[in-house]
Amino acid sequence: MSETARTYEVVSEAPLFRTGVTLSVLALTVILLLAPLAVVFAEALREGLGAAITALGDRDAWSAIRLTVLVAAVAVPLNACLGLAAAWAIAKFDFRGKAVLISLIDLPFSVSPVVAGLALVLLYGSHGWLGVWLQAHDLKIVFAFPGLLLATLFITFPFVARELIPVMTEQGRAEEEAALTLGASGWHMFRTVTLPNIRWALLYGVLLCNARAMGEFGAVAVISGKIRGQTTTMPIMIEMLYNEYLTVAAFSMAALLAALALLTLALKSLLEWRHADLLAATRRH
Repeated sequence: MSETARTYEVVSEAPLFRTGVTLSVLALTVILLLAPLAVVFAEALREGLGAAITALGDRDAWSAIRLTVLVAAVAVPLNACLGLAAAWAIAKFDFRGKAVLISLIDLPFSVSPVVAGLALVLLYGSHGWLGVWLQAHDLKIVFAFPGLLLATLFITFPFVARELIPVMTEQGRAEEEAALTLGASGWHMFRTVTLPNIRWALLYGVLLCNARAMGEFGAVAVISGKIRGQTTTMPIMIEMLYNEYLTVAAFSMAALLAALALLTLALKSLLEWRHADLLAATRRH
């Protein structure tokens, strides 16, 4: 028997085995992903579409929706800029402490969101390290919008940077150095050389960052104080409504949050489909 035939014999599986594995994966996908999502929408529409719309039109519910969108609208652009700057520094320059900086970027992946929220409370709360100074200057961070923004920024910071670092490292510095040699300014080089090469990875990271910003619960729940109509985002409002046995209202808001997540997923899939060749080099390692 030839070497090629022996290799094919080793790696080939019986059709029954392949079918069983495929069906098992599909069954797990349905049980773990599709079934909970279907239950959310079914419970939201249990009393009809009108009841769901009425629940979402409540003043506190509408306030939670606005606050969630506002936090994401501020946090995502800031993290896009910060992540782009961090990726630029790590991929394009050599300096002491680069490994430490990479570890700090990954820190939100390692620290529990609840612990992160508690740390912010201990730092900015009325009895925290900076609490007395903040009160003396009439600045309120904990149980207010700035605290929600800080918690969201901390949790979502790695997404853009982690999408860009492998891409910019793989591309190297040759094109930027050539542009500078030809007399391009720093901003002109970034706009015409660097940004076109990373635009799809940047957009990919922004989509992931936005999805996490809207769905964050742990850190925001600790630092928000759960003040209805003031510091309750959509995930927090869902928990509060469910604990109050307002099932239709809770699942209606959960369905809306799930719809936003599905919209993000659809945009990501459309991006991958329309620009598959360009994204081939921007996929995460």
